[in-house]
Amino acid sequence: MTYIFTIFREHRGFGKQIFLLAKNELIKTYKGAAIGPLWAVIKPAFTIFVYWFAFTAGIKTLKDINVNIGVNTLTFDFFTFMFVGFIPWFFILDGIVQGAKTLRLNRQFITKVKFPVSTILTYTSLSRLFVHLFLVVILYIYILFAVGPSWYNLQFFLYCPLMFFFFLALSWSTAPMSAFSKDFENVIVSIMSGIFWLSGIMYNTYKMDPPLNFIMLFNPINFFVNGYRNCFLYNRPFFEYKTELAIFLAEFIVVFALGIFNYNRLRKKLPDVL
Repeated sequence: MTYIFTIFREHRGFGKQIFLLAKNELIKTYKGAAIGPLWAVIKPAFTIFVYWFAFTAGIKTLKDINVNIGVNTLTFDFFTFMFVGFIPWFFILDGIVQGAKTLRLNRQFITKVKFPVSTILTYTSLSRLFVHLFLVVILYIYILFAVGPSWYNLQFFLYCPLMFFFFLALSWSTAPMSAFSKDFENVIVSIMSGIFWLSGIMYNTYKMDPPLNFIMLFNPINFFVNGYRNCFLYNRPFFEYKTELAIFLAEFIVVFALGIFNYNRLRKKLPDVL
């Protein structure tokens, strides 16, 4: 039971430092660049442009996506459908890859400064959340013109915090393990391209044939991609698909528990391995 509260105790009294370090993390990442943290936006913007060009000007057969909502069928152009899916993916990609590298990249806080290790994971995740929120603003401006506003857009304030805490909890396991083994970090980096195509960023998983459409419900990345589309495109309440929500909540509990266990098991050995 003590282990459960260890991470929370480490955060006590460090709230202001976490926000300052999150801001400094953004500045440090893009130090020396003329436009600074704007590179964090330019990179995903360029990626979206490439896919827009490929699927709009190149592969013209993928123009429209049909989604069944109750008795109604909604149709979206492929770029809009893809754009909404990419925004959470950029955060998830950094959350998994950079989350695993965090302790190795910030070893000075562990070996030279007495600083709670778990707060390092929090402030680096928070710095990525700042970038994500900026991208969501751009997305929402686009949605206002392409689709229109809706009360369902407010569900973003459910999905976004859930996504932040899920991948923060995941880093409690992956970051210490990557600190112990560079091979583990390399495995994570190497499988991300496959994970992208196994998630519903480029296609509608609800229209897959059984049992694949059910199997895809066990992909937490797919949960967030569908969640963003629920609130920005589909105008569908989060509780409508109870099975999908129940599966994710079960996965969240498992990831949270494993994160606490692995963090407490490995944190005291980190100064020696780093």
